[in-house]
Amino acid sequence: MAPPSNYSTAPISEFLLICFPNYQSWQHWLSLPLSLLFLLAMGANATLLITIRLEASLHEPMYYLLSLLSLLDIVLCLTVIPKVLDIFWFDNKSISFPACFLQMFIMNSFLTMESCTFMVMAYDRYVAICHPLRYPSIITDQFVVKATIFVVARNGLLTMPIPILSSRLRYCAENIIKNCICTNLSVSKLSCDDITFNRLYQFVAGWTLLGSDLILIILSYSFILKAVLRIKAEGAMAKALGTCGSHFILILFFSTVLLVLVITNLARKKIPPDVPILLNILHHLIPPALNPIVYGVRTKEIKQGIQKLLRTL
Repeated sequence: MAPPSNYSTAPISEFLLICFPNYQSWQHWLSLPLSLLFLLAMGANATLLITIRLEASLHEPMYYLLSLLSLLDIVLCLTVIPKVLDIFWFDNKSISFPACFLQMFIMNSFLTMESCTFMVMAYDRYVAICHPLRYPSIITDQFVVKATIFVVARNGLLTMPIPILSSRLRYCAENIIKNCICTNLSVSKLSCDDITFNRLYQFVAGWTLLGSDLILIILSYSFILKAVLRIKAEGAMAKALGTCGSHFILILFFSTVLLVLVITNLARKKIPPDVPILLNILHHLIPPALNPIVYGVRTKEIKQGIQKLLRTL
């Protein structure tokens, strides 16, 4: 006769998301700034997309890539923030099994898609500054289509095993996720199976995708800086730096927030567990809110397009 199991074998059909386990009173105070940031992110990215769509002078590869970044930001925000606000406002903590793993897939794949898009944008600026005469023949509309397919296919296929591996685990005990969102680590730790391979795959895939993008971005900007320093014409250096300044600011901010998030997760034992949870939420809100604003402020063509759009309303 088999020994009795220590776990219930009843299948779990839903999870419960417990935001800020130690400070649940934070939820009501946080809901207002998070709501404002969410509205700002949605409004700013929608305005940018409409401006690029309607303004003929912005129908260029650089702005198409910016549109791709805005679309990724919108999807990431819509995947995470409405559920977080639903928990804060209505105490609706339950999330179905399929919805949880769908959210996990979108968060993992779209995060790496954003990183890959920054890499393509860095290459675009590299060609524009280091090989300006060849730019029209290299960075074409066809290039943007191929780059978009590459961004979606590479990151979608390589991150897909993460939620698949998690969904195939046996969840036969606790169903309470101490997080506001369905991250792989928060969900898989509830399983009564061995999750070593699950965590190893996420670690290797994440650092391979994000690390390779970061290396190529650094190389692109190294070549750009080297080329800019050789420019002798008056004002040409400032103009060249201005064309890639917005990209660099956003890449730096994206990388910094991601690095802080990784460090706080690694140092969980030394800091309150609610801090990584809050940073994870803000990582899905602040970059999407800032990206279109930085471009709107620093790019004259976009600023003029937005002003023209506002005058027609």
